[in-house]
Amino acid sequence: MNKNDTTKSKILDAAEQLFAERGFAETSLRTITARAKVNLASVNYHFGSKKSLIQDVFDRFLSEYSSVLNAQLNSLESNQSDSLTTETLLRALVSPLLALEKQREQSISIFMRLLGRAYAETQGHLRRHVTDKYGYVLVRFTLLFQNAYPNLSNDQIFWRLHYTLGSLIFTLAGSDALREIAEADFDRKMAIEEVIDEMIPFLAAGMKA
Repeated sequence: MNKNDTTKSKILDAAEQLFAERGFAETSLRTITARAKVNLASVNYHFGSKKSLIQDVFDRFLSEYSSVLNAQLNSLESNQSDSLTTETLLRALVSPLLALEKQREQSISIFMRLLGRAYAETQGHLRRHVTDKYGYVLVRFTLLFQNAYPNLSNDQIFWRLHYTLGSLIFTLAGSDALREIAEADFDRKMAIEEVIDEMIPFLAAGMKA
């Protein structure tokens, strides 16, 4: 890794942590450069603007996530049958997150907190960027769900996916705290995979209701 790549990675690491902790509006470029221990000019050199930096932070997660999810959907589409279940679809949706976690520790928690911030804060440029670059993957997932449950209307599918993603984001954003509670209150030491295993039946029941 050359010096420029190292500087860029430092900025991205600092930015994703600070955006997840404080939000986009409350995080200044100077705060990011102070955390990354680089000069302000390096942000302009590598990213050009704060908006581009925010988009690149999401790209670092979504490029890998979308690639793995796309492969999952290819497999599901080539093996479609009457037995395609909501549980199978949801596992296809969440399994790429585990791939991220293997590459970088706490990726799931940080990524989910960033998504939560994107939901809550007005970032029109980010919504357009994500939709334009990765929206096709969610469209493919939605079509598979529609094929599995043709009795549901388009608006029912929209709302159920919205509630499902909201529940998924909220739970996994706080997964570290939830695992600590499980260990302290129920004497159960849980891996992130077990949190997901607990969540899938709940989400599936809501999607099918």
